[in-house]
Amino acid sequence: MIGLAHPFIALGAQFSLFGLFGNWWLGVIASAFFFGREITQAEYRWIAAYGSGLRANMPWWGAFDPRVWNLHSLTDCLLPLLLTAAIAGIAS
Repeated sequence: MIGLAHPFIALGAQFSLFGLFGNWWLGVIASAFFFGREITQAEYRWIAAYGSGLRANMPWWGAFDPRVWNLHSLTDCLLPLLLTAAIAGIAS
């Protein structure tokens, strides 16, 4: 199931930041939070699946291994970024 909470939170942040600072692109930067969060969760999935539970066993590219990504994590990562960037691009 695709979660829609992250895009709505990102939109809320974008509209709030626009109201405070008058810049639509600040919401896109705020969406980086979700990107970083999903990268971190992918690291944990890699460590659990392939690293014997030890972070030291994970290579630098472990979080980018396609085997630890699924549709839900991809949409949680990309939808907020794409949505806020589209709004900023149209509104600017």
